[in-house]
Amino acid sequence: MKILMLVLIFFVLSALFIVSEKKLSLGNSLDKELFSKYYYSWMNKTFENSKGVAGFVVKMDWLPD
Repeated sequence: MKILMLVLIFFVLSALFIVSEKKLSLGNSLDKELFSKYYYSWMNKTFENSKGVAGFVVKMDWLPD
């Protein structure tokens, strides 16, 4: 449950960061569309980077010599 809360907090804070960085007003429909574009783009990049890191970790030699 704690991990789920941490993940949720991470996504909420990232959304707030995007809103403040791009100076978006979520009361405006155009800004809502821009927000969703930026947020899903950010999520896609985060997922792609996570896959790359996971692939690197899996390929590492973890056994001692």
